[in-house]
Order: sequence, then C-alpha cells, then structure tokens
Amino acid sequence: MAVLFASAMTPAAQAQQGPGPWTPLFDGKSVQGWHNYDTPGKPVAGWTAEQGLLVRSGAGGDLTTDKQYANFELELEWKVEKGGNSGVIYRIDHRGGKSYVSGPEMQILDDAVHPDGKNLLTSAGANYALHPAVPGLNKGANEWNSVRLVVKGTHVEHWLNGKQVVAYELGSADWETRRKASKFANAEMYGRATRGHIALQDHGDRVYFRNIRIRELP
Repeated sequence: MAVLFASAMTPAAQAQQGPGPWTPLFDGKSVQGWHNYDTPGKPVAGWTAEQGLLVRSGAGGDLTTDKQYANFELELEWKVEKGGNSGVIYRIDHRGGKSYVSGPEMQILDDAVHPDGKNLLTSAGANYALHPAVPGLNKGANEWNSVRLVVKGTHVEHWLNGKQVVAYELGSADWETRRKASKFANAEMYGRATRGHIALQDHGDRVYFRNIRIRELP
C-alpha cells in the first residue's frame, strides 16, 4: 500500500511560498513613500495628489519608490493627455545614473498622436525598445488604461487592459540579442539588477495615476 508523506514545511513556511499582501503605493492624498529620482528625503517636486489622483504636474524628475523591490506584482491605472508620454521603470540601480539606463520600462503613451506610437517597440505596453506591444489595446488620450506588471526572477510580464502584451526572460539569448540591437547596446547595467526601485517617468507631459498597489512575490 502506498504511503503518503505530509509536507515537512511548517504552516508559516508554506505561507511564505505565496505572494505577500497587496500594499497601496498611493494613499490618494499625498506622495508619501515616494521621492524624486536620486533625491531621497527631500520634498517631492513636480508630482502632486489631486482629487485622489497622482499627477505629474510639473518638472521634477521621475517619481521613485522609497522602497526597493526584487520580485513583485504591480497594478495601477494611468491616463495621459493628448500626445502624452511616460512609463513605469523597474529594478532601477542608481549607480547607472538615469533611471532608464538600468531599469527596463513599460511604456505609457498616447499611441494615436505621439510619434513613438508608430512603432510597436515604443508603443503603450511595450518593453521600451526591446519587446513590441500588442496593437489596438491602448484606449488613447484622457482614457484610463490598466496595467499589471509581473517581475519574478528573470521572468517579466506586461499586461495592458487585461491582456498580456509582453513576456520575456531577462538575460536570455533572445533578450541579449534584442538589447544589443537597441539603444541600450552600450548600457551594460541595463536589466541586470535583481532588485531596485520602481519609478513613474517624468517625460515632460501631464500624466495621471490611480489605484497603485503592489505585492511582493517569493
């Protein structure tokens, strides 16, 4: 007769194998938990809480989480004004200088008007300059778009409005080929960090965010 062995893991250890709890990254009233890129501890400039929305309202640089993350699932909603451009940049290593030198970016864009919308590699939802977006999912200017970003180990997924638009493996042969053919060919720190800050990009345009939350993954 076969003997079934119970798991040796304790309930606490088993619980650690699953994702952590969802944590809001924006309280709807302030920019607490964030700082402008490379200026932790200083008052945030250019980003404001307005009527429950997080808004890029002026110059200030990328808005960066105080905390660093390794493996995580991030959800948020965004909208841009006509011709607007922004992005979600993740696993940023500050030694790289600018955020996008080390951190991959999920593109935020008004595809219909901005010139980058003519190329799927730089359209909304793309892994900017490396992996193309799926066309036709972006709702356009002044419309809310939902994002789900999954980063676990070397695996990354971009979801836009309920559809997976990008999936890739950091450091894979395919990823290296794409990186070397892109603007990041000489950026040796790009995509190398195993943990880092998350940033909302200041690209000079007015952008709105809401319902920003994250949970850490094992």
